[in-house]
Amino acid sequence: MATPEKIKAIAKDLAKLYEQQKKILIVVSAMGETTNELLKKAQSITDNPNTRELDMLLSSGERVSGALLAMALLDLGVPARSFTGSQAGILTCGNHNDASIKAIRPYRLEESLNNKVITILAGFQGVNPDTKDVTTLGRGGSDTTAVALANYFNAPYLELIKEVDGVYDKDPNANEDAHHFKTLSHDKLIELTKDGAKVVHHKAAELAKKLKVELHIGNKNKTIVK
Repeated sequence: MATPEKIKAIAKDLAKLYEQQKKILIVVSAMGETTNELLKKAQSITDNPNTRELDMLLSSGERVSGALLAMALLDLGVPARSFTGSQAGILTCGNHNDASIKAIRPYRLEESLNNKVITILAGFQGVNPDTKDVTTLGRGGSDTTAVALANYFNAPYLELIKEVDGVYDKDPNANEDAHHFKTLSHDKLIELTKDGAKVVHHKAAELAKKLKVELHIGNKNKTIVK
């Protein structure tokens, strides 16, 4: 989702899947360095941003991605609709900037899917049902959102599409001898994320294990986690 060109390319791929009469639910993250840029803007205002307002700010990045992807699909003549975390019924605790998902009530997503609409959810965010405040799930939170929804909808597996081809034992961009894993256990993935692997956030890896969600991670040469 880093550039408009990539968003258009993703839309074309999704349009082909749609022609196969597949129900498509997409969880998107922010474009490129958007989250970091928004954080810098907050820090240019104050050294200690209010956590509630920071969630309001940072959650906007995923909403932008979702709306742009929906526009790209609609431009191709494919029905599409984007939703925020709160619109989709992602209910969380009240911990701003590092909330946990407590329940999912994705009734609008189900209605959209049943109406044969490509359904796009802004990841990384939800809503505290007690205060109605927007919350964010911490860095890498879009993966966490996707795992929770894959479990809710009983998907056979979840595709986490990344800029890299799967999971490696070290950064493949900096190490020519980096080893690519074709398959992994959930426990091994959790271990790698805690050791610094950034391809999947550790909270998402832990949730996938808890919910027994099979993951297909990467772009072309995927790593299968189960």
